[in-house]
Amino acid sequence: MAAAEFFPRSDGKTIAEIADFIGAEIRNAPQWDRRMTGVASLDEARPNDVAFFDNVRYADSLGATRAGCVILSERYGSRPVPEGTAALVTKRADQAFASVGRMLFPMALAPQCVSGETGVSDRAFVDASARLEAGVTVEPFAVIGPGVEIGSGTIIGANATVASGCRIGRDCRIGANVSLSHTLIGNRVIIHPGVRAGQDGFGYVAGPSGLMKTVQIGRVVIQDDVEIGANTTIDRGAIRDTVIGEGTKIDNQVQVAHNVVIGRHCVIVGQVGLSGSCTLGDGVMIGGQSGVNGHVKVGDGAQIAAISTVQNDVPPGVRWGGAPAKPVKEWFREIMTLSELAKKRRSAGNSDE
Repeated sequence: MAAAEFFPRSDGKTIAEIADFIGAEIRNAPQWDRRMTGVASLDEARPNDVAFFDNVRYADSLGATRAGCVILSERYGSRPVPEGTAALVTKRADQAFASVGRMLFPMALAPQCVSGETGVSDRAFVDASARLEAGVTVEPFAVIGPGVEIGSGTIIGANATVASGCRIGRDCRIGANVSLSHTLIGNRVIIHPGVRAGQDGFGYVAGPSGLMKTVQIGRVVIQDDVEIGANTTIDRGAIRDTVIGEGTKIDNQVQVAHNVVIGRHCVIVGQVGLSGSCTLGDGVMIGGQSGVNGHVKVGDGAQIAAISTVQNDVPPGVRWGGAPAKPVKEWFREIMTLSELAKKRRSAGNSDE
């Protein structure tokens, strides 16, 4: 079977054009006019690929790469590259490499139409009261409910459902099999396949006859430029809104419970659980498989290590980790102390034998 290329190469850009685009210094360019048409890792790159180097762990790969062009961070700018490989030196190689990838493969930045159709498919259902601006695409078997409003340039993927009253801004991408209800979405939002947003949260009151369900009458508000990964779930608020601030990026399989407020430009990695009514400030980063307890506040710019449990409020700008989470230095000291105690016990056990 022939290898599939889901993102075909374009005519590309010359080395000189790439250097100008990322503001890099050309340290070595055997062929300034050679066209780069792809991006790849150092060990898999071909003569028409751009690669990057920003970690000494990959020094051997740098020395053996076949890439036509390598972007290096300034601190590694003097490292030798193979003959025939251009070296472009810039302040942040990772950022420059990301920019080049975006330039060469713009179609990879957001989900595209599965069917290849534009406009409203005759196999989709759009309620007569829905308002769609010009340039909206609704793919086959999508359902658009009463009173829905959708801005121009937005794509609604196959089998997606947008329930009554939802509003979606312009240039959004709503992936296949997404379900939206009680949700307001800004502009340029990307929602990957399988996301569920706006369903009621987990709320019950214990009583003599068992568990009594509480009403959840809030909304989900997703601001501009947010991206939400596949199969993430976002519950609507109970008596206030669940809010995701502009520019925030959420990974796959994250749980956002009712009344959660996430600030602007946060990063939330896969399998994180945010319990009801917790609040994240702007610029917060949370590592994978971590949990934040209900009603906890995490301050602006705080970072939470992976596999941590946040039980108490976190001050702004700090780095915490562990279970329960605490300042990283304190957490590391505890780990070292436990490690030393374990070594002593093992030594004592060996001496008794």
